[in-house]
Amino acid sequence: MSSADATTSGELLARLGLPPGDAHDMPASAGRFPDGAQFRVEIPSVEGPGSLAAVLAEAQRLEVPVSRVSQGTGVGLLTDAEITEMVDLAAGAGVELSLFARPCAGWDTSATTMAPAGGGLAPTARGQDQLAAVVDEIRRAAELGVRSVLVADVGVLAVFGRLRAAGALPADMQAKVSVMLPIANPATAQVIAGLGADTLNLPTDLTLAQIAAIRAVVAQPLDIYVESPDNLGGFVRHYELPRLVELAAPVYAKFGLRNAPDIYPSGSHLDATSVALSKERVRRARLGLDLLARAGSTAVCSPPGAKGLAIPVRP
Repeated sequence: MSSADATTSGELLARLGLPPGDAHDMPASAGRFPDGAQFRVEIPSVEGPGSLAAVLAEAQRLEVPVSRVSQGTGVGLLTDAEITEMVDLAAGAGVELSLFARPCAGWDTSATTMAPAGGGLAPTARGQDQLAAVVDEIRRAAELGVRSVLVADVGVLAVFGRLRAAGALPADMQAKVSVMLPIANPATAQVIAGLGADTLNLPTDLTLAQIAAIRAVVAQPLDIYVESPDNLGGFVRHYELPRLVELAAPVYAKFGLRNAPDIYPSGSHLDATSVALSKERVRRARLGLDLLARAGSTAVCSPPGAKGLAIPVRP
């Protein structure tokens, strides 16, 4: 760059519709969910019907308005009967059910994912056969009434958006971008949103200023871990929840669990553990809501059944 060119990189970014830097002033967001709420409660890692039933029962007992549950093991490791039972439970409670769209390289024979610098490949669809297998699982979920899938691959997301637009997937089917597809800056957020993502899961270690900069350029809800599992950093950021719902709205506050075993892929051999972890995540959500109340927050939380949720449809 010549000395005569006084244009800064920040100014160039601003001309592209991007913030010149992180939003250190952390402005309040005017964005809202369709029902006018600023935030919703999501319980992740709800791995099967037993865990979902436990979440719903604990949410009722602790008065936690859970509006979305997500699963990480994947569509392919659930039977039709198990998915149908989860669909029935979630539909009856007015709760969005989001199942992971796998397979992925990390669970396949990939040598690169085991290499020191190859971890980024793990959540991706490795090869066209695997991409087709992911699409098969998305279609299977849709046929069984599921209306939300977690996507961790850019190509899968692009295909999902095109198939939905073409009518090959239900028009109300939603793509929830996984935390495994890193969206760490506003430019990436814009690209992912443009490919058809309905909600964006941000990395667990972004600062509030970095989150605010991303919020400034996309309208889609953000999914943010208030507490993250150990394999995603193990951060316990409950104290930031009041500011988070103010600057990131509309936002899904996700309550993972630190100091807990990684149970992916889950199954009947881990049912007792999965149920116990699911119940504790609801308790963590209760702690977060209590903290908001003590902080004097007036932020509105969506109830189950709220407009815009990808609530499953009973076949």
